[in-house]
Amino acid sequence: MVFERMPLEIWFDKYQFEVDYDIGESGMKYLSVKDLGIDLNEIELRYGYHLGNPELRAEIAKGYRSLDFENVAVTTGASEGNFSVIGHLVGPNDHIIVEHPTYPSLYQIPRSLNRNLSLFKLKWDNDFRPDMDELRRLVRPNTKLITLTHPNNPTGSVITEKELKEAIEIAEDVGAYLMVDETYREMMFETPPPLAATMSSNAISLTSMSKTWGLPGIRIGWVVADTPIIQAVRAVREQVTICNSSIGEAIAKAVLEKRETLLKERREAMMANFVVLKEWMDNQDWLEWIEPKSGVVGAPRLRRRGSTDELCQLLVTKYRTFTVPGSHMELDGHLRIGFGGEHEELVKGLDMLKQALREIHS
Repeated sequence: MVFERMPLEIWFDKYQFEVDYDIGESGMKYLSVKDLGIDLNEIELRYGYHLGNPELRAEIAKGYRSLDFENVAVTTGASEGNFSVIGHLVGPNDHIIVEHPTYPSLYQIPRSLNRNLSLFKLKWDNDFRPDMDELRRLVRPNTKLITLTHPNNPTGSVITEKELKEAIEIAEDVGAYLMVDETYREMMFETPPPLAATMSSNAISLTSMSKTWGLPGIRIGWVVADTPIIQAVRAVREQVTICNSSIGEAIAKAVLEKRETLLKERREAMMANFVVLKEWMDNQDWLEWIEPKSGVVGAPRLRRRGSTDELCQLLVTKYRTFTVPGSHMELDGHLRIGFGGEHEELVKGLDMLKQALREIHS
């Protein structure tokens, strides 16, 4: 078992604090404690509940019909949820299917654990849509877990309710679980499909406060699932993090208590930014894309093909603008553009990108 660093996180760690314009981030504009108007002075800095504060779990459960707080495990970001579920369900002789592209830890965890891994590829020629016939072909008798991410990071593709039901049936047919990362679900352009965990005891929902809410710094996510999975998550985290930050949980609860007001503001900002990005893409010659259907990221590619590493390196070093080269998410020839940040930062960042594109094509 050998854990290697993620190229995506190496890139972030090296450059995200060294730029003036960030148009590669995959979430909404960051919020501060001041923005939220939360008083943290009375919070006790003690150990917390291993599955998360019951009041926070109850607040989360309100969004999942037919389920209650006992079906919720609050984790240290979605990443701990990923690790816990994969580590518990997929043994040395088991098989896991991971949709690709996606956030790299979903496939790097099973690689690091030396598990049998198949990648369920989202293809440009299919508009990055999940092909259920292909998924069915990938399943084996020893498949224990299938993971999907929708809305997808980095492509912005969206699974339909019909496709989600079919994916659950494919998993159930071999006694496997389906885990769906629904981190961008609140950022859907249209009505989202049902939450996976509400559709089957073999389905697991995963999300976090990082993307929609602009709160990656509080490191709060959660897993919603049937009782055996929740207990497994607790068993894994007792060996690693034990519990969550009491401050992070308090902020998460306060935000979720006024979720509708905040979501309205966030969606309006997202759609205003998307209009800017779409118009920019429609009026330049060097990039092409499958237009994102939801979320706050897209994955354009160079019309002339080839790597975007040179472009993204030029952007950060000369133009002080941050994007993500597709090679760092195993999507060569593409780059990730995020449109969840400040409106003016997006406008200026896209202008820097245009200048860099002109330079590499001159």
